[in-house]
Amino acid sequence: MVEYPIALDIILSNTTELGHEHVKLKHAHRRILALDTYYDIALPPFNKSAMDGYACRMQDMNGTLDIIEVISAGKKPEKVIGPNQCAKIMTGAVVPEGADCVVMREYAEETGKSKVTFTITKTKTNICTTGEDVKVGDLALRERSLLTARHIPILAGAGITEPLVYRRPRVTVFATGSELVEPEAIPQPFQIRNSNASQMMAQLEELGLKGKYGGIISDQFEETKQKIAYAFEKSDVVVLSGGVSEGDFDFIPAVIAELGFTTLLTRIAVQPGKPVLFARKGKKYCFGLAGNPASSFIQFELYLKPFIYKLMGYELKPKITKGIISKNYTRKKADRLQFIPAYLEEDLEVTPVAYHGAAHINALINSNSMIMMPIGITEFKKGEQVDVRRF
Repeated sequence: MVEYPIALDIILSNTTELGHEHVKLKHAHRRILALDTYYDIALPPFNKSAMDGYACRMQDMNGTLDIIEVISAGKKPEKVIGPNQCAKIMTGAVVPEGADCVVMREYAEETGKSKVTFTITKTKTNICTTGEDVKVGDLALRERSLLTARHIPILAGAGITEPLVYRRPRVTVFATGSELVEPEAIPQPFQIRNSNASQMMAQLEELGLKGKYGGIISDQFEETKQKIAYAFEKSDVVVLSGGVSEGDFDFIPAVIAELGFTTLLTRIAVQPGKPVLFARKGKKYCFGLAGNPASSFIQFELYLKPFIYKLMGYELKPKITKGIISKNYTRKKADRLQFIPAYLEEDLEVTPVAYHGAAHINALINSNSMIMMPIGITEFKKGEQVDVRRF
């Protein structure tokens, strides 16, 4: 068995980025930026009023001022503010030349037609100056930024309407096993519903990918070979659940070898999910995950997620927190790194959830993280500090 850090390094060091493409800004969410981007304008692009009020000279605040203009947002001022003059101005509007402050509307009284006095004698400028936030040529976003909802308006503000991003991999998902039926079917006593494929498709979608579902592959060597070979004609990555252990009908390793792939991993010292197949042929990749749903979910989190991000030019850093375990936890064997489904509270107290083993997918419903139990450790005591990996 290969230990987890070494296994992950093997996967990521055998991962080649897929190139670049331009996309419309509205399609850039969850993509990875492929080059540094810069602002072509200053922000704000003009001296901007920070609030509704009256733009005037601060030295004139004690007197009665003539309102010579009303300036709304998006309107260019037409007049210059002189002595004892002001302009009624709205939030976001251009501050007229000659004014050095904006008095808030709450401190103003219009005393007659186009006349105003103020109830205060001092004020902040209440002006956002040109280039206060960003200057022309400033860096907007760095290459390899993962574009989330916080980043899209930055690109929009910089006028980048078709950002260059790393290409997404084309991923096909299969479930294997003659015992499987699709979720809409009523299983016979010797059958089970296929939950793994739905799970993996959803995990892909959380990464911003629209995977292709290839269906269920029965335990037949030629069928397995044909379907995988066909999938690779239009996919960069094929992901399968089941068929990678050592049973008589676990054909995936042999099929992958016949298709010309080099297998780089088959067993990893992780619990749950020891059997994992990772194989490569040029820029084509195959992952074989365990058939048990809890195992395949965790394997996807540990291997597929960082692998897919690496294909797209992004280095995923797992969210690992120091938590305080709320009760004793023991295990019999300590030859593998164990990931224990758990719930992490805001105060960092972490509780292992009821978990019956690799097939117990329901355990994950009540978890938001996994406690990491290192090789060689058989017991955590209540109150002990433990490493917790968030989902």
